[in-house]
Amino acid sequence: MSLFRDLHERDTPLLLPNAWDVASGAALAEAGFPAIGTTSLGVAAAAGKPDAEGGTRQETLALARGLARLPVPVTVDVEGGFSDRAEDVAALAAELASYGIAGINIEDGRSDGSLGPADRQSALIGAIKDAAPGLFVNARTDSFWLPGHEAETLERVRAYTGAGADGVFVPGIAEEADVRAVVAATPLPVNVLFLPGRVTVDGLAELGVRRVSYGSLLFRAALRAAVTTALTGGPPEGAPSYADVERLVSGLDGLR
Repeated sequence: MSLFRDLHERDTPLLLPNAWDVASGAALAEAGFPAIGTTSLGVAAAAGKPDAEGGTRQETLALARGLARLPVPVTVDVEGGFSDRAEDVAALAAELASYGIAGINIEDGRSDGSLGPADRQSALIGAIKDAAPGLFVNARTDSFWLPGHEAETLERVRAYTGAGADGVFVPGIAEEADVRAVVAATPLPVNVLFLPGRVTVDGLAELGVRRVSYGSLLFRAALRAAVTTALTGGPPEGAPSYADVERLVSGLDGLR
């Protein structure tokens, strides 16, 4: 897990692609990405469930067990923790750590568009760190993701830093002044969501961002590619063969 932490201290930000199943994770690892995350939208949609409503605990654990076989560190999106009870969320974190998972994202946004109380979220972060001290806890605040909460951002970043988080994640943030303010508010690595046309990795690096996540972008692009292929009858250039996919997955059997 120290390897995953070290990836946040390099000269360039950690570019983190987000998988939704074992095959996508294996393909991204083979492509050379040094760590893999998961996308809660991809996991939920693949199971026919809505995202961010706490209904994919079992799917998330099953995916984590599969991805733990990858030869690179894996961080798992656990939405809000799939429970209102701190002890349940702490137990989930400990279980993920027991698989060899390197980190988690834990968010304060709620499906009704509100933010959970900052003090409760801070207590949750503390409980997770007590249960799984080696797990990299990326504390996500949805203050920019959900309308009307932007003014709470710095207060929440500072609170989650003080609670023992290992990194902070502010999806939706893009303006230079906003990014600078978040980076200045915490000594922890700051994670930003890649927003095509609004941010660049080089630009974020200059502002001090240490991690850039793709979120659900790759999953949504894969859906589009599947539909386009079905409509046109021609696969995208470079699409893996049947044998390629078999090799990707079967190659994990000897790992971990």
